Amino acid sequence: MRRRAVVALLTGTLITSSAHVAAQDAAAAMALAEKHLCLSCHRVDSKLVGPAYKDVAAKYKGDPGALDRLVAKVMKGGKGVWGQTPMPANKDVSEADVRTIVTWVLSL
Repeated sequence: MRRRAVVALLTGTLITSSAHVAAQDAAAAMALAEKHLCLSCHRVDSKLVGPAYKDVAAKYKGDPGALDRLVAKVMKGGKGVWGQTPMPANKDVSEADVRTIVTWVLSL
């Protein structure tokens, strides 16, 4: 019985810790999106100029190649997937920052 209590306590601690880390990661990604002006065209819950981040996450849910394709799209720019308004290239943003932002977007 004591072992179960310890396991339950550790499991609860890990879940709480994971949630805290996820919240920190999300806050860091949102800060990067703000820093690199992504939020000038995108919002989490609603379309602005570009699609809502939650719509992007829904569209690519379960797609194992989505992260790499979207990182490339953000870096190089493009148009046609969400309408004719072009996504400008973001060559001045590091690939690491783009990967962090896209990973967060896909987690929504």
